[in-house]
Amino acid sequence: MGRIVATIDIENISESGKAIKLDALVDTGASYITLPFAWKERFGKFSSEETVELQTATQTIIEGLVCGPVKIKIEGFRPIYNEIMFIEMEPDNGEYEPLLGYIALEQCGAAVDIIGHRLLPVKYMDVK
Repeated sequence: MGRIVATIDIENISESGKAIKLDALVDTGASYITLPFAWKERFGKFSSEETVELQTATQTIIEGLVCGPVKIKIEGFRPIYNEIMFIEMEPDNGEYEPLLGYIALEQCGAAVDIIGHRLLPVKYMDVK
């Protein structure tokens, strides 16, 4: 499978003006939008923070910090309100690789086109 990268605007709705724009790797194996702890201070203080345990692809158990609420705008899709997660990440050649997980993709109505290596809008949201 090829790499799909999406541009995302994330804003802490608890602190005006605390927002960033970033490119994230679409990862349908990840649940949350996942960012490096090193970026957390850019968002200021969140109204909600909760430590959770996570299992990585290598089956290692690590801790993450789920924070929110935030406004999320994935380029080409409607804005949504949800949470983001911070984990310890090692930069690759000085760059972090944020992840765009399935919760935000489903919430904003985005489907993964693995042949075209892009995100497409779903025709209908599920209600069943």
